[in-house]
Amino acid sequence: MRENIVSRIRYEPARDVESLARDIVSKLGMNWIRLDNVGFIRSHGSRSSAVARIYGLPRVFQSAFGLEPLYVIEVISEKYDSLQFERKVEVLIHELLHIPSNFSGGLRPHGRIVNGARVKKLARIYFMKKGS
Repeated sequence: MRENIVSRIRYEPARDVESLARDIVSKLGMNWIRLDNVGFIRSHGSRSSAVARIYGLPRVFQSAFGLEPLYVIEVISEKYDSLQFERKVEVLIHELLHIPSNFSGGLRPHGRIVNGARVKKLARIYFMKKGS
């Protein structure tokens, strides 16, 4: 008989991540992102290979419950917390780029807008503006 292993993932608010995201959005002029409708969570105990993930509330839930579009950015503590600050900025820029300019609750796929080259370019701009 196989033992049923239950995942013990724990979640907590990630205020440091929220603060950094607010600074990124401000400095990069990502004014379509309504940060009051974005939650920031740190998970502990995930076996995911991801450093961070973004979730959007599907339109069907928005309609059924009369909700505005909502997003959650989750950072995986075991991967994210040990990163250098520059890499944390890149990770958050990447996740924020998934939010479409119409802030609909949907997510942009990887491709023309969400890609490594664009993330690196925006990170350079962010650090340039941060330094001034």
